[in-house]
Amino acid sequence: MTKITIDEVKKLAKLSAISLSEAEEKDFQSELEKILHYVDKLQNIDTEGIALTTQVNDLKNVYRVDETEQQLPQVELLKNAPQQQNGYLKVPRVL
Repeated sequence: MTKITIDEVKKLAKLSAISLSEAEEKDFQSELEKILHYVDKLQNIDTEGIALTTQVNDLKNVYRVDETEQQLPQVELLKNAPQQQNGYLKVPRVL
């Protein structure tokens, strides 16, 4: 099992921009060791002969041909707009 040191926990906390108390550092050390132990278990599983899973629900990409259709002229579209400016719709600023 991989052993995580308190120094490594402190380094991770610094990189994550979080501050930890000594008790939290010990808790994180324990939790990180459990996670790495689980990952070690997963890496040791024999997957020989098992097909890769890329899509579990048989969805397929549905493509369609891009087709242009008859459009109204810009002047015609803008004549019903409540506000317009320089040939564009004018809308309230959204930040």
